[in-house]
Amino acid sequence: MIVNVIFGSDGGATKAVAARICKKASGRSIDIKAASVGDFEQCDLLILGSPTYGAGDLQSDWEANIETLKSANLAGKKVALFGTGDQATYPDSFVDAMGLLYDLVAEKGAAVVGFTETSGYDFTGSLAERDGQFVGLAIDPDTQSSLTEKRVTAWLAKLL
Repeated sequence: MIVNVIFGSDGGATKAVAARICKKASGRSIDIKAASVGDFEQCDLLILGSPTYGAGDLQSDWEANIETLKSANLAGKKVALFGTGDQATYPDSFVDAMGLLYDLVAEKGAAVVGFTETSGYDFTGSLAERDGQFVGLAIDPDTQSSLTEKRVTAWLAKLL
């Protein structure tokens, strides 16, 4: 199975999660700054990751390169999402960027997989929550870093 993990990261936390996912999935890690349309299309499983900034914004490299994603043919493509965020400091916009990416890929006809439970998190609002679940894997490297390995492993077991 060909797995491409495309991420944006400023401080390194999302890059570290992407690297962990790639190692466990035998995938290829690609920074959104270097991603091509083919990177989105030429894989069996596409995993997209972004931290959330400000009041629920996509990471700046995603913002600057979003046209690459929008240009890709994702119809029927198996896509999974992960987001990093700080639920204690930003409880009203926890992993919102993951919800923004979900909306984009769903609009393009992707088959989104990897929804996860919201239990075990302490937040008040998230654009990534749909019908009581996150649209992907939510990671809080600031207040729940000890749970990251367990969450990544359980999530990938459902995807691979």
